[in-house]
Amino acid sequence: MPQPAGSNDFTGAVRLATQGSLALIRLVEAMHARIQSVPGLPAPTAERTGGVTGLVYRTVRGVTHLVGGSTEALLGLLPEAVARGPRSPRHDAVVAALNGVLGDHLEATHNPLAQPMQLCSAGQPLTLSRAALAARFPEPSAGVLVLVHGLCMNDRQWHRKGHDHGEHLAAALGLTPLYLRYNTGLPLMENGQRFARLMATLLKHWPHRQARVVLVTHSMGGLVARSAFHAAAGAAWTRRVSDLVFLGTPHLGSPLEKAGHGVDQLLDAAPYAAPLARLGRLRSAGITDLRHGLPPEVGLPPTPPKGPECWTIAGALGAAPATLQPRLLGDGLVRLPSALGQHRDPARRLPFAADHQWVAPGVGHLDLLSSRAVARQLVDWLA
Repeated sequence: MPQPAGSNDFTGAVRLATQGSLALIRLVEAMHARIQSVPGLPAPTAERTGGVTGLVYRTVRGVTHLVGGSTEALLGLLPEAVARGPRSPRHDAVVAALNGVLGDHLEATHNPLAQPMQLCSAGQPLTLSRAALAARFPEPSAGVLVLVHGLCMNDRQWHRKGHDHGEHLAAALGLTPLYLRYNTGLPLMENGQRFARLMATLLKHWPHRQARVVLVTHSMGGLVARSAFHAAAGAAWTRRVSDLVFLGTPHLGSPLEKAGHGVDQLLDAAPYAAPLARLGRLRSAGITDLRHGLPPEVGLPPTPPKGPECWTIAGALGAAPATLQPRLLGDGLVRLPSALGQHRDPARRLPFAADHQWVAPGVGHLDLLSSRAVARQLVDWLA
């Protein structure tokens, strides 16, 4: 049954729109201040104008604040019957995308659109108490499958093109599928710490005390899982995990985020264009972390977590996987060496065993979620 959208989502959207308008006003004023500078002299560092011009900008900002606050107040008066509505997959996809791009900002400003970290079953968040889990799963299986989605996505998007790896593996291996939902715009290490705490709570109260635990991750989700193992080194729950699977995880970073960082630097170098660099930096901490994956300077070992069997799958578009083209293209978002952990520097290389890695020919980044060939490989590995 779809969850209600609630007035909180409307309030969050209004607040975000107001903040966006204010940011745009500040951007225009900063460019105005720089253009007003005397030719031949260095561009000013101050980004506020003075005199009558400054008064105009201050007035516009004041009106924007007033309209935004008034709209939020009116939304708070809406009857619940009017404010509530069904949460469709499209609605959840939009909220997930916003969290991916602006999630750190949403949380910092206490925006209702900020997605809390939750474990879900059939699209519904779970209460992680012994009584609630026993009521929800009266006949728990001997194994728990936890699926961790990637950037700008949510738990419902594991279902793609009529296929769901969670449902498929549950039927083939007798596991209970649980899906993580989280704010992908937060720093990777922060999400890793939260996931570690969530897993500890889940397994403390799970009805089957000796249940096998399997983690299947996609894209950024693999980095979150690695961060969780690092944060929970030696914790009891980590010893319960038998297998950890990475699908298209950018262990060594994503070329798209690296390219975006280069554009930022070019804009910053031009005096009048420098304020525009802010537009390029409208990327969350989570996206920025994808520039280099999980580098050693964050204190995370380059090797996969010790304990579980670690498996990795990379998508390869283009010609035969052995040629240069698929190595450069990878799955369209993550290059082959990054997904397989193959770095020129041995200190940053992830030593996946040869029989613990597999390349899916002709499969793109999102299609790793729906590929039947990938599903068969997962069953072969995890059975």
